[in-house]
Amino acid sequence: MRDAPTLEKSVTLPDGRAIRAVTAGDGPGPLVVFEAGMSAPGSSWIHTQREVGARCRTLSYDRAGYGGSDVDPHDRTLDRITDDLTALLDALGETGPVVLVGHSWGGPVIRVFADRHPHRVAGMVFVDASLAEIMSTRNAKVAARFFTLMALVARLGGKGLIKRQTFRNGLSPEISAADVEVMTRDFATARAMKAASREALQIEASLPLLRRVQEKGTPDVPVVYLQAGLVERGMSEWRPLFNRYAAALADAAPRGELVVVEDAGHLIPQESPEVVRDTVFRVIELVA
Repeated sequence: MRDAPTLEKSVTLPDGRAIRAVTAGDGPGPLVVFEAGMSAPGSSWIHTQREVGARCRTLSYDRAGYGGSDVDPHDRTLDRITDDLTALLDALGETGPVVLVGHSWGGPVIRVFADRHPHRVAGMVFVDASLAEIMSTRNAKVAARFFTLMALVARLGGKGLIKRQTFRNGLSPEISAADVEVMTRDFATARAMKAASREALQIEASLPLLRRVQEKGTPDVPVVYLQAGLVERGMSEWRPLFNRYAAALADAAPRGELVVVEDAGHLIPQESPEVVRDTVFRVIELVA
């Protein structure tokens, strides 16, 4: 399998803001859309996107304030982020069913998109996706303070510290040093951490929406929940609950499945990218 090259483009949303989008691949079937987690730019998917792009059309992008995308003057609520995803796909002419892949806070984004536009969803892959049950008001405030601190660290030249803190479980040897450099370039910055803090400040306000769409469930399409099996520091109590909640959602989905990636922590795309790749390919085969 030969990786597909990536192509960057700037896409203008209806309100005039520019969004950096990255495409790869020209294969048949639905577009695969990668949605990153909080603090993560689109380049967090760079390795997986090129691999998946060997067989499928793919899209990743920087949410507002990250990487090459303009800052949004409005509050970065879950509704607002989903509005941007919808506007981006519309601007690209991608109005047909897509396969959505969302990591961490990207999970709620693709969930809300699927709730709004079920006819535009062909399949879904939730990668250790955030759930309302674990996103408490306290956790939201802690996250906002943490990202604000990391923004200060970045401004003081502590990019290495941010990298070590983020990739504390190490990275898959499959990911090249060049790709790690691209990811670090885009996320270990004060700009990215400020964007993440703005998103974290809106978690509490977004929880009612997230609870509602979780309760409603996903469309009748193939849905896979990839959950971390590695219990990381501070997660001894939360990890079993997290995976139990995800299992319940998978059971409730018309065509749902749970896969626990035993040797990976929260950053499954960087720690076990082959699992994400193979899962996306499996979903593509189910909807082809």
